[in-house]
Amino acid sequence: MTITLHYEDAVEDAAEGAVAVLHLGDDENRFSPDFLDELDGRLDEVVAAEAAALVTTAGTKFYTNGLDLAWLQDHGERTAWYVGRVQRLLARMLTLPIPTAAAVVGHAFGAGAMLALAHDFRVMRGDRGFFCLPEVDIRIPFSAGMAALIQAKLTPQAAVAAMTTGHRFGGEEALAFGIVDATAADGAVTSTAVERVRPLAGKDQGTLGAIKQTMFATAVTALVG
Repeated sequence: MTITLHYEDAVEDAAEGAVAVLHLGDDENRFSPDFLDELDGRLDEVVAAEAAALVTTAGTKFYTNGLDLAWLQDHGERTAWYVGRVQRLLARMLTLPIPTAAAVVGHAFGAGAMLALAHDFRVMRGDRGFFCLPEVDIRIPFSAGMAALIQAKLTPQAAVAAMTTGHRFGGEEALAFGIVDATAADGAVTSTAVERVRPLAGKDQGTLGAIKQTMFATAVTALVG
């Protein structure tokens, strides 16, 4: 597992003012504790470098499959800690003080779909891959924080369709429901996401962060207290 980071538009390798692109990996990119720690560390780097914006992307089959259910099965006594750890990451992405976009190049399931929703914008491959919240079918009710995040980002119609049915939305259907902001062809998802945030370069981190904290105060409180 390695989360890689590079900068688009960097001048003489300087990150300041460039678009940071975080590649989550080429497997299912499940949220193991090590994955969460590594992603948090990369976000620290991006913010400290004063990057203009952030795009997260991944391999071609999965964006991320979310919770590491195998780890949870082996560490059931740490379930409350683990869910809290995931929710802190979601709250951080929701309020990151730079423009963010998720390049959903493949499947985004469960908490992985929530991570995509925690970005400001989402671009999804139009012809392959699903956005899905399968909790109703795997008998895992949403936590209050996760429900608040989803409802903060989706219309009531889309939230009901996504949360209560377990439906697998392809790219074009996700676009029609307003779950994603755009679709793109294979090989163009990440570049389209970069183009979505590039014009937003130069936003003041303090101001943008404060705006997001106010916009999503209810969801953040539900996620982290």
